[in-house]
Amino acid sequence: MRALPRHAVSRLGGSVMSTKVADHVLQRLRAWGVEHVFGYPGDGINGLLAAWGRAEDQPRFVQSRHEEMSAFQAVGYAKFGGRLGVCTATSGPGAVHLLNGLYDAKLDHVPVLALVGQTHRTAMGGSYQQEIDLHTLYKDVASEFVETVTVPEQLPNVLDRAIRTAYARRAPTAVIIPGDVQDLDYSPPTHEFKMVPSSLDRSSWTALPSKGALERAADVLNSGDKVAILVGQGAAGARAEVRRIAELLGAGVAKALLGKDALSDELPYVTGAIGLLGTRPSYELMRDCDTLLTIGSSFPYSQFLPEYGKARAVQIDIDPHMVGMRYPYEVNLIGDARATLQRLIPMLDGDRGHEWFDTVCANVARWREVMARRARLSADPIHPEYVAHALDPLLPPNAIVTADSGSAANWYARHITLRDRMRGSLSGTLASMGCGVPYAIGAKFAHPDRPVVALVGDGAMQMNGLAEMITAAKYRNQWDDPRLVVGVWNNRDLNQVTWEMRSMEGAPSFRPSQELPDVRYADFARSLGLTGVRVEKPGDVEAAWRAGLAADGPAVIEFLTDPAVPPVPPHVTWEQAEATAAAVLKGDPQRGPMAKQGIRAKVQEFLPGRDRDRKDR
Repeated sequence: MRALPRHAVSRLGGSVMSTKVADHVLQRLRAWGVEHVFGYPGDGINGLLAAWGRAEDQPRFVQSRHEEMSAFQAVGYAKFGGRLGVCTATSGPGAVHLLNGLYDAKLDHVPVLALVGQTHRTAMGGSYQQEIDLHTLYKDVASEFVETVTVPEQLPNVLDRAIRTAYARRAPTAVIIPGDVQDLDYSPPTHEFKMVPSSLDRSSWTALPSKGALERAADVLNSGDKVAILVGQGAAGARAEVRRIAELLGAGVAKALLGKDALSDELPYVTGAIGLLGTRPSYELMRDCDTLLTIGSSFPYSQFLPEYGKARAVQIDIDPHMVGMRYPYEVNLIGDARATLQRLIPMLDGDRGHEWFDTVCANVARWREVMARRARLSADPIHPEYVAHALDPLLPPNAIVTADSGSAANWYARHITLRDRMRGSLSGTLASMGCGVPYAIGAKFAHPDRPVVALVGDGAMQMNGLAEMITAAKYRNQWDDPRLVVGVWNNRDLNQVTWEMRSMEGAPSFRPSQELPDVRYADFARSLGLTGVRVEKPGDVEAAWRAGLAADGPAVIEFLTDPAVPPVPPHVTWEQAEATAAAVLKGDPQRGPMAKQGIRAKVQEFLPGRDRDRKDR
């Protein structure tokens, strides 16, 4: 929508009103193509809220139950929608509440704009109610750009620059607007000294490495016999090129969790996730390779990369500040992944043997059998891996999947097969609990015509998810495809931390911190008029997922799962085994079941033959 002229007026109740600063904020957002703003009201943004009323809710104001959820929803919207996420909050506590979601955007490199209220200028410095030094508060999370608007003429440049910077730096930015400034008559900057005009255009651009750098990278890759590729979210726009280079080099492809949807898991040489939540084939790929190509990833755990000096390495990343940090790369190519690969591929020699490639594919096939066998082991009452394993073949081909932090992220990483049209993400670097459901809501607004599935643990559901089901119920009729299915692993335990205590600290589970109440999540969903199913037996798991995916609106499917099943890493170190044994000896309350489940899970890796579709439950 075109911005109104400087002296434009509107009539409300017979009176003439000039365009306020708050009106112009919404006009400018519309001009930038912003369609949704996720927020929670408060008197620090009353001027903006009044402007929303005058603008007939354009862009649409999406009301969460908490400002942190608004920020997470904006992150989910930006991740899955490929465009700017915008959130808003009042001064003081509202501004504080946004921080966690904004840090999630910062660490996962997602463009988000925060519009934050502030106390009136006349009260600044007077220890007034809800007065916080917002510049100090936001100078880290919005380090790329944070500014306070103090006069109307400052507004367009500040807002435009915040949006342009968020896109260019893939980062959160913040614009702070005091309450009294929101209600001032808007006037644009004039053509005079110390005025800063602005513009709306954000033309596309592509970064490319030099020809010499590409030639050096090609020399490294051509010299390798056992090539491994690691992709992250930066490779998502280069799907065809990653496939081409992998097949040309006979390489296996491992994926950082943020890059899980960058390439289809159905490809036989895709080894899956890497790291503690990763797969055995990805561990073996990095252990045995002699050459590494990293594309669009800053995967932080260097212990899961090849040993230093064992592999020659090349990195491709669009951000020069993020290269060369995790491994001694010989060549760092600064450029867009797709454009860089298009220029690199013609320089590569594809004439090499197939022994390495065949080994990688065999390892992947073997791992899939192992995961199927693990999922079919008996548990008390339901094996947590079986919950994800049963969902996998039922997912619609255009599904969006979100995962929360905790043990559910393990099952998402290992059992969910993201195919070509699917999308998936989680809080990758911040690993914040409570993001799964608000991410899913943000995804629904970005793609109202696609089904969304959130995979969360009971800790995350109690932290944030229950309240945000109210948000899902509120907006259920505004989505073309109303399906938003939340799967809850109810094991009455903060399970990921429990296992980390055992394997890293050698400490038994400390029940006062780890034990959770057995909340009936499905009943809560039904109280909101939504679909709710509580699953207490393994035989009902698949039917429950089908019910959720067939529902005519949001659904909560809760599964009573066994907390004694360990999220076994792809490679267990002697130190981890020793620490876990120490936890048992110190009297862990689950020592019997956890020892049994841990041994049975690991044994599956050594059983011969193909999966026999055995259901040992």
